[in-house]
Amino acid sequence: MDLSTPKVMGILNATPDSFFDGGQYQRLDDAIAKVEQMVKDGMDILDIGAFSTRPGAEMIPEKEELKRLQSLLPEMVKRFPNLPISVDTFRSEMARAAIEMGAHIINDVSGGNLDENMYQTVGDLKAPYILMHMQGTPQTMQDKPTYTHVVAEILEDLARKTYAAVDHGINDVIIDPGFGFGKTVEHNYQLLNQLSDFRMIEMPILVGFSRKSMINKVLGTRPETALNGTTVLNTIALQKGADFLRVHDVKEAKQVITLHQQLLSV
Repeated sequence: MDLSTPKVMGILNATPDSFFDGGQYQRLDDAIAKVEQMVKDGMDILDIGAFSTRPGAEMIPEKEELKRLQSLLPEMVKRFPNLPISVDTFRSEMARAAIEMGAHIINDVSGGNLDENMYQTVGDLKAPYILMHMQGTPQTMQDKPTYTHVVAEILEDLARKTYAAVDHGINDVIIDPGFGFGKTVEHNYQLLNQLSDFRMIEMPILVGFSRKSMINKVLGTRPETALNGTTVLNTIALQKGADFLRVHDVKEAKQVITLHQQLLSV
């Protein structure tokens, strides 16, 4: 994938309890229509999540996560054969099942913390791996997250895990600072302010701000009204070197990238 132009990852949640669109795409027809629209709007990668990782989300059994994924992934692979598909999971056996069903990328919100077999599994599968930082678990991550030096600690954590992932045979690593995952509002904005520091790891950078509380707590918005704030943060992230924008709203993210590329060209 040519990253001279940043790419857009579109979100499809096969969950009843995601913070913004939970329950909207559990029916196959609704999910297909959503993906068709995102493809039309210019989506570069589809990210399917079958386990909600919102703060305090229920820890569902692996069997239920697999059932949700099976209801969507094979049909998406069939209908969109040229579309790169990522699966959002922190379980190594789910990662294996996803790749066997036709997915291409594993997006692990825990960066390997919640399954010691993840790196080896993804390395064996030769799949690209999105390595995200999270303090704690989805159930505990917002219970007073604490850092001494947030940027330095997360940078060190991602660098160390990147080397470990590569040692396990993962050839393509994308790093994600994990905005909103075990961070306060202040932590999130410190990370964004110094996002360019993460270039020193020499791996592509993915960011995910879409409609999150780091916007809503500052502006007094809700997820439903946070698109403008999302666009602002995506713009800043591009200026600081982001390569991937993970979003609910593909069309608007593509417009941000187009305008930013125009700025760079003059």
